[in-house]
Amino acid sequence: MDNSRDSSNNTQNTADHIKTLEGKEAVEKLQELAKGAENCFFCTSIKTGLPLSVRPMSVLDVDDKGNLWFMSQVDSSKNKEIEADPFTHLFFQHHKNSGFLNVYGISEIIEDRKKIEELWNPLLKVWFQDGKDDEKISVIKVEPTDVYYWDTKHGEAVAFIKMAASIITGKTMDDSVEGKLEV
Repeated sequence: MDNSRDSSNNTQNTADHIKTLEGKEAVEKLQELAKGAENCFFCTSIKTGLPLSVRPMSVLDVDDKGNLWFMSQVDSSKNKEIEADPFTHLFFQHHKNSGFLNVYGISEIIEDRKKIEELWNPLLKVWFQDGKDDEKISVIKVEPTDVYYWDTKHGEAVAFIKMAASIITGKTMDDSVEGKLEV
């Protein structure tokens, strides 16, 4: 599956802004963008249902292998959809103008008290009234199979300065970078 989208009007050399990351570097970029995002659009019923189901969720962790971890109610429709069709699509946005992440993967529902304890934070009590001991908590592990990112090379501040300079000078000063993350 190719997540790249060649829809930019960038007239610079594509080699300047296309960068595939592999291994540890790819996992670190995935962690940076996913953990920094306020929310994730978590899509299920990719293959078995039309229309697909989409809901906002917060990623709780991205481990050293690149797996993404979420919590869910055991009896939720999301869990039922994952049991019927484990293919999952996740969309993240880190900042208003950068830090986009497109993750396609396979989800697995896990009922592991040790993992729940590890991922627990007090804000989750909003959804799990009995706290981390709530019997209705399950963990969803998403193992990425295809990841694509769009970001800035030098951070938001430099990207903003380059955008402003582009407007003033009329020259393209694109600070973007994109590519596959091979985790």
